[in-house]
Amino acid sequence: MNLVKSGRSYIGCLSLLASFAVLAQEPSTTNKTQASPAPSSQSKGFWGTFTDQVKQTWDADNYELYVPLNTWHNRAMYDKEKTDKYNERPWGAGFGVYRYDENDNWHSLYAMAFKDSHNKIEPIVGYGFEWMWIPGDRDGWRFGAGYTASITARDDYSYIPIPIVLPLVSIEYNRFSVQTTYIPGTYNNGNVLFTWMRWQF
Repeated sequence: MNLVKSGRSYIGCLSLLASFAVLAQEPSTTNKTQASPAPSSQSKGFWGTFTDQVKQTWDADNYELYVPLNTWHNRAMYDKEKTDKYNERPWGAGFGVYRYDENDNWHSLYAMAFKDSHNKIEPIVGYGFEWMWIPGDRDGWRFGAGYTASITARDDYSYIPIPIVLPLVSIEYNRFSVQTTYIPGTYNNGNVLFTWMRWQF
């Protein structure tokens, strides 16, 4: 599958997600002259809060580069003959827009493409969020844990879009961070620790 076409297609999905977020936040055309208090996160509900976070992230003007580093297959969950054949060097790259909110938590909208276990291109786009812990002296270190809600596609599934929700953990120092997720699965399937580098600019 052509990488450029794949990247454009999935960045288009990202744009569509942001459009839904904008529509969800569009003010009512009635009673424009009557001021009303901003709804709280509780009154918005989960979906309203989520789309609001996506819209704010989409509007941010901070950017970051992603470089995949490793896809480690859990040896306790695989036959050795399979892991001997699998690729664990996921060459690729990605790009995202990010922000830190008033609580110093990290939000991102991103698109990335890399080589999967079978050396085929796998694209992924999504929204990432991490609660951040910052040491008291704020010397540049951050430690994060959260999740990503994404859409990916694989050659062995005919590039049918697959929605996924995965955990995220990161260690950051100033603009550089190492971030990872664990992809669960069954025996000889899934159970991969995927790690990449992020550089904010």
